[in-house]
Amino acid sequence: MLFDIRTIIGALLGCYGVVLVITSLVQDPAAQEAKTGGIDVNLWAGLGMLGVAVVFVGWAFLRPVQVPEAPELTLEDFTPDR
Repeated sequence: MLFDIRTIIGALLGCYGVVLVITSLVQDPAAQEAKTGGIDVNLWAGLGMLGVAVVFVGWAFLRPVQVPEAPELTLEDFTPDR
């Protein structure tokens, strides 16, 4: 597979999403929810990032980059027209 920025973006968003979900599960939920008005922001942001990462990676695999084939050159292509 060729270099595709969609896989890089998907991988980075996936890593950040996993970190946020793990952070949400490990940290004290009462302290975090008190700061954010009763919403577990780390969990929802992490799940959102994981969802977007799945979309990017799926997009890269379902629609791969198509490289056009180079035309075959002959000697007549290099001779000047007179």
